[in-house]
Amino acid sequence: MSYFIQSIRELIAVDGAWVPGGDDQSLYLRPFMFAKEAFLGVRPAHKVAYYLIASPSGAYFKGGVNPVSIWLSEDFARAGKGGTGAAKTGGNYAASLLPQAEAYENECDQVVFLDQDGNVEELGGMNIVFVYKDGTLVTPQSDSILEGITRESLLQLARDRGHKIEGRNVSLQEWREGVASGDIVEVFACGTAAVVTPIGVLKGKDFFDEQPAGTLALSLREELTDIQYGRREDRHNWLVRLDA
Repeated sequence: MSYFIQSIRELIAVDGAWVPGGDDQSLYLRPFMFAKEAFLGVRPAHKVAYYLIASPSGAYFKGGVNPVSIWLSEDFARAGKGGTGAAKTGGNYAASLLPQAEAYENECDQVVFLDQDGNVEELGGMNIVFVYKDGTLVTPQSDSILEGITRESLLQLARDRGHKIEGRNVSLQEWREGVASGDIVEVFACGTAAVVTPIGVLKGKDFFDEQPAGTLALSLREELTDIQYGRREDRHNWLVRLDA
């Protein structure tokens, strides 16, 4: 982690003028590594090169923080058990591109994937969280889901408010029946770029489920962004000040 923080310090020392200051704007940082050695063969790399790139970024969705529509991918899998789903590798993005195009064709903003057992995994670019009527927040958990620091931060803020947090399997059936019965009162997506976005519709080949509207997602989003922008106390010491 110290190398990562130091690389940010050095990059900002050179390119600090590129940091935008508008609402929902940020300097998006992307660390990455690739094998770099004089070797031709098949084995794990013994030497890698680390780089950090940055780009000014605006809101993830053009419409701002509005409920998004989600397309259920029934013919494609984002990752397989025992694979690299939990790692942020380039190949994991490739597997989501065709299903995402299918989502656009069906007038949806994002795609949601299931695992081999029919459990909800994650979206093409974000994690997903279900809010139950008793105040419990449930997020899918498996070895093939990419961990998200934004999700972990939001869950911690919810925990601070007294909400119970569960990481477990959530089947598509539980999702749909929970919404229909009123047991699930809110569903939202979260990720580095989008931060928090309410989910308004789940759409499949033969169904169209409107999702319940709640207030928790946007309340957590406001609290997290207030911490990020220095408008609210950072109780967990998440922030690192880069200037002197």
